[in-house]
Amino acid sequence: MKVIDMRCRPAFLHDFFGATPGSAEHGTARWLNRRVGTIGNDAHFEQSLTQEGFLEEVHNAGLAHAVVVGRHTPSQHLPNEKIHEIVRNHPELIGIAAVDPSIQGEQGAIDAATFAIRELGLAGLDLEPGFCEPARHPDDPIYWPIYELAGQLQVPIFLMSGPTTPDPRFNDPAAVAKVAQAFPQLPIVIYHGYWPNVHQAIGLAFRYENIKLVPDMYLFQAGSDVYIQAANSFMSGQLLFGSSYPFRPIGQSIDDVAKLGLKESVIEDVLYNNAATLFGIEP
Repeated sequence: MKVIDMRCRPAFLHDFFGATPGSAEHGTARWLNRRVGTIGNDAHFEQSLTQEGFLEEVHNAGLAHAVVVGRHTPSQHLPNEKIHEIVRNHPELIGIAAVDPSIQGEQGAIDAATFAIRELGLAGLDLEPGFCEPARHPDDPIYWPIYELAGQLQVPIFLMSGPTTPDPRFNDPAAVAKVAQAFPQLPIVIYHGYWPNVHQAIGLAFRYENIKLVPDMYLFQAGSDVYIQAANSFMSGQLLFGSSYPFRPIGQSIDDVAKLGLKESVIEDVLYNNAATLFGIEP
């Protein structure tokens, strides 16, 4: 079965991902692996300390595509040019750009996003409102020009959510409703699926079909059965797979999906078809 991993980054990308063995960040990456249920070596991600090793991980897991996500926040910047460098000349890799208009200014963010899509060939735009300083919600007016641009460029928007949001009050799905309503043709992909606020996220997806949820490593945590129930009914086209590598093994995550209780007819949608549709990839 074909698989597209919607959140898959090499360890060498940044210390945050364990790029420096022996560092505090490397220890945190190992801790997070244990926390989310990694079986076996919690330093497995060291395989991807090089580009060659990362590609080997992708190939060994049998992925059709791996999505490498950029980031632009006050605490961490993964430049779009770096993402491009990683995915360039590797058709199995898909790169997502990131901007932050609170840092770059409106025009600076628009220019950076346009360049990333039109010149670098990246496939979407990532925003992380809850990680801004000060923290923001996705419906903050500062982001509206970016949503409009994404619609013009015909690429999806990716939003970061989840329990690592510094202030949990900003891990709130409610603010996405206004965006989804204003831009009904814009695919809005939500990393971490707003876990643990699963019921609220599911309610949002029920109302707005342009909302796509990628719970990634939290799909295997307590309370995630609600994502599965929804996917087995109305949300079969809105749940997408992500391993969150290097914080969880790719192969194990694929195997674990088969144990979650998804209908056989839905598993292929979650693992491949929904992402392929999002990126316009031929079946």
